[in-house]
Amino acid sequence: MAGQKFGKGAVVALVIAHCAGMLDLIALPVWVGALVERFGFSPQQAGGIATLFLLGAVAASALAAHRFNRVNQRVVATGGFAFAALSFFLASTQSGFVPLAVLHLTAGISVGAALSMVHGTMGHAENPHRLFATAGISIGLFGIVLLGAIPQLLISHGGPVMFQVFGGVMTLATVACAVLFRNPVSAEAETLPTFSRAVWFTILGISVMTFNQAMVFSFVEVIGKSRGFDPANVLGVLIALGIVNFVFPAPLAALLQNRVPATVVVQLGPAVQAVLALIVTGATAFVFWAPAAAIFVAVQIFTHTFAFGLLAKLDPSGRAVAATPATLMIGAALGPIAGGALGENLGFGALGIAAVFVAAISIGLFTKAKAA
Repeated sequence: MAGQKFGKGAVVALVIAHCAGMLDLIALPVWVGALVERFGFSPQQAGGIATLFLLGAVAASALAAHRFNRVNQRVVATGGFAFAALSFFLASTQSGFVPLAVLHLTAGISVGAALSMVHGTMGHAENPHRLFATAGISIGLFGIVLLGAIPQLLISHGGPVMFQVFGGVMTLATVACAVLFRNPVSAEAETLPTFSRAVWFTILGISVMTFNQAMVFSFVEVIGKSRGFDPANVLGVLIALGIVNFVFPAPLAALLQNRVPATVVVQLGPAVQAVLALIVTGATAFVFWAPAAAIFVAVQIFTHTFAFGLLAKLDPSGRAVAATPATLMIGAALGPIAGGALGENLGFGALGIAAVFVAAISIGLFTKAKAA
């Protein structure tokens, strides 16, 4: 049942594991950019490799979330992050498309299973919305460090260092889960009801919104450089993005928890995201492009914090929020490869137009959830 009090150590483990498991939310542009620039893959190939990681996470999360109340959450989380660390360290020794694709799939499967245990456990907290917001603040700080460090390390040490950093992050999550993770008191699996229509529509709405996020955000760095912006300025925007994510969306979501209805926030979020996508993909002046790119991810973090709290209320068993990795990453998995295909064949401006149509679908699903 929901409403359990976790100690500080357990909360620290959940937050660290959340940051590691949500690596793609922060690192996708650098990740895809490095695969293009450092490994020589086309945008579509690079997007495909990232997609395999996300598809693996989706499949594992869908299976793990369904069994959340039947397994030892701490063991699954620890083992999942450990296998992910091994996969990334092995990836740092490879440069070919096939081995990197296989290792990304393996890492994704491992992360998906682990992160489902983390999010399902967070859903059992006294205040899931606030705990998820705390994790969001932490991932913002994590993003500042990661987006500031990885580009410099790539310049100094080449492409493999990115996977070594990812492996190190997963190792930290492994240790945190092994030492500090505490299993929630779960309801009997046999007594759990099926998901309501409101739960399903909310899950689908988040997935579609995340597709938009990944389709555009994966290519922010590539778009910026293709517009002729100075690479140092583009890097500065990525660092600013991390600072914005740290300072604004999650703290604001925590502050507004009892002041703004979650159902309203999830309907407005995709609309704001679409407007920013049009600017990011269409602006040719840096003065317009930079602010939109810097706050683009913040909209997703803010909106999903409310959606997480909403799902925790709609399904107190924790299974719906345990499916968070699948919910997010099914959209994120399709986003990079769709964005790469559109960018290569129709130009990056097409991503903004596509984002408007996708946002309309997301708003429609959240509206159906509110009415259900």
